[in-house]
Amino acid sequence: MLASGLQACQPERISCKNPGNLILLPAQYFPGSLPPLSLRLGGAALVSLESVVEPVAPSELLGQPVLRREAKGTCRKSKVLEDDSSLKENEGLLAQNEYDEDSSDEEDIRNTVGNIPMEWYQDFPHIGYDLEGKRIYKPIRNKDELDMFLEKMENPDYWRTVQDKMTGADIKLTDEQVDLVHRLQKGQFGDVHFNPYEPAVDFFTHEVMIHPVTNRPADKRSFIPSLIEKEKVSKLVHAIKMGWIKPRKPKDDTPTYYDLWAHEDPNSILGRHKMHVPAPKMKLPGHEESYNPPPEYLLSEEEKLAWEQQEPAERKLNFVPQQYRCLRAVPAYSRFIHERFERCLDLYLCPRQRKMRVNVDPEDLIPKLPKPRDLQPFPTTLALVYRGHTSLVRCLSISPSGQWLVSGSDDCTVRFWEVSTARCMKTLPVGGVVKSVAWNPNPTICLVAICVEQSVLLVNPCLGDKLLYGATDQLLESYVAPEEERVQPVQWVVATMEEHSKGIRLVVQHSKALKQVTWHGKGDYFASVVSDNSNMQVLIHQTSKRWSQNPFRKSKGLVQCVLFHPIRPYFFVATQRYVRVYNLLKQELTKKLMTNCKWVSSMAIHPGGDNVICGSYDSKLAWFDLDLSTRPYQLLRHHKKALRSVAFHKHYPLFASGSDDGTVIVCHGMVYNDLLQNPLLVPVKVLKGHVLTLDLGVLDVLFHPTQPWVFSSGADGTVRLYT
Repeated sequence: MLASGLQACQPERISCKNPGNLILLPAQYFPGSLPPLSLRLGGAALVSLESVVEPVAPSELLGQPVLRREAKGTCRKSKVLEDDSSLKENEGLLAQNEYDEDSSDEEDIRNTVGNIPMEWYQDFPHIGYDLEGKRIYKPIRNKDELDMFLEKMENPDYWRTVQDKMTGADIKLTDEQVDLVHRLQKGQFGDVHFNPYEPAVDFFTHEVMIHPVTNRPADKRSFIPSLIEKEKVSKLVHAIKMGWIKPRKPKDDTPTYYDLWAHEDPNSILGRHKMHVPAPKMKLPGHEESYNPPPEYLLSEEEKLAWEQQEPAERKLNFVPQQYRCLRAVPAYSRFIHERFERCLDLYLCPRQRKMRVNVDPEDLIPKLPKPRDLQPFPTTLALVYRGHTSLVRCLSISPSGQWLVSGSDDCTVRFWEVSTARCMKTLPVGGVVKSVAWNPNPTICLVAICVEQSVLLVNPCLGDKLLYGATDQLLESYVAPEEERVQPVQWVVATMEEHSKGIRLVVQHSKALKQVTWHGKGDYFASVVSDNSNMQVLIHQTSKRWSQNPFRKSKGLVQCVLFHPIRPYFFVATQRYVRVYNLLKQELTKKLMTNCKWVSSMAIHPGGDNVICGSYDSKLAWFDLDLSTRPYQLLRHHKKALRSVAFHKHYPLFASGSDDGTVIVCHGMVYNDLLQNPLLVPVKVLKGHVLTLDLGVLDVLFHPTQPWVFSSGADGTVRLYT
């Protein structure tokens, strides 16, 4: 009855709502090919009929008690079966097969974190959450490297054990899973039974059938022209007519040829064909190579003997000239192979180097300087000549107002001039050659220092404002002598009545002849230079206290000239080759400038105080940037002969140099506030006018304090003003 019921029942699963005693028959009893049946017994696990029951012969079945199946999946025997030992084996096999692959819900842990990186759980003790929301804790792993190695050696299933990232548990792969991995690694399909090479089914045949696939009537739009397409075509035609759309040009099928070397750089190293160095040409044959040379080219017996005794390298000719009757009688040249071989050796061994000529325009090497007319104003023309001295005029100085000029000459006089008219206002005979004059730079004091032989004369010229030179006299007379007499290197002598009438107020008597005097910017101190090689060469004097001192303990060489810094407490001392800068407050050497000249003649300081120029007797002018270096920023060689004097203008970016060639060269010297920008030095004008006398030209140059004018004194006994 069950068999016929099962045969009629086609679904593969039969559900028994009220399970009683079920008779389980083997599969051979069912006619036809029934699929293996599974029974769901009261909601419990499915029992496969094919796997649970072993096939039994019908004769055996008829005489045997029947197995009873309970709903909960446990097998129990009826009392009839208690003593049957053969059924015990079947029962053990049944239970073993049923629970082999069973996994209950408690063991099957599902991690519900979803598709997230599992690294997020690295620092936590759990690895996710199960279906009930409870934490899944990581299995305790306390194996070190040694334990891992031992397990690898001892566990035969180590190679097929993998860790589940979702639960952290170790899972042993089954044979089917290993086989699947191997197939996927080889690039095969995962399913064993899938055949990728099955014959293709020809759904749409190449033969045209009589009947259509569908027989629905054709649309109206399939045989009526489309209005939308007509509108599009008309738009395109309009665009082509207007020139908005360019129709495609027909392709030109003619083959094109390219010049491979058309765009190659001729200067590139890789252009090997361009870098061909031609072989040096051989010397062309001369008369001695001729088959019938002139008789003077033929060697005599003595010359032949001497030629044979010479070394091959020393011979003028490497063959003996010979004479033949005609060209047909000339034999083959015996040294032909040797000479060809030597020529090949020469070409192969001779190092030939291509010398690249640098094509430089000479104009590019000259620095781009601004035009002189853009750098105006500067003195260009001779305006006035101050005549009166009978000998060479050595020195000049000008009053701070720029109204009066003083000049000292070898005719033993000092002359005071009015600048604007060239009129000599006063002549002061001093009884000796005047080496240097210096007008006090303080505009409230009217005082001139004059170097005459071994004395410095402090003269009040009594020019200009009467209140001014009156106040100067009062200042000098207000001096009170100290109670104790101090030891000084010089003597301060008050002028006599006769000298006082000439304008001389004080005389500072030195032990040796003087060559220079210069004032400090404030007007109280002045320095003098003595023609001596001792440590007493430079002395600094204070007028208000009539006090002199020697700043140096020992001599550093022959001092040429000294200058006070216009702003800071620095003192510049120029020896023959160096310019030393001393700090007067700290009483120490600050800098030592190398002039790169043989003999320094003069020096001037820029009013800003950061630049110095030095003139030298070897016709060089050195410009120093004190912030930049102790070596010259620029050496100018504009003059042909020795430089006698250099000067800066107080307000304009101008400096001038006077030389024995009789010229004054005015240069534009712009110093920028930007420390990164170098000074701009441009020669703008050569001023001529002085006549050379006794091989001497211009002896002193001086700028006007306010105007772009320059004064020059010459050996011809004149002072000239260029404006």
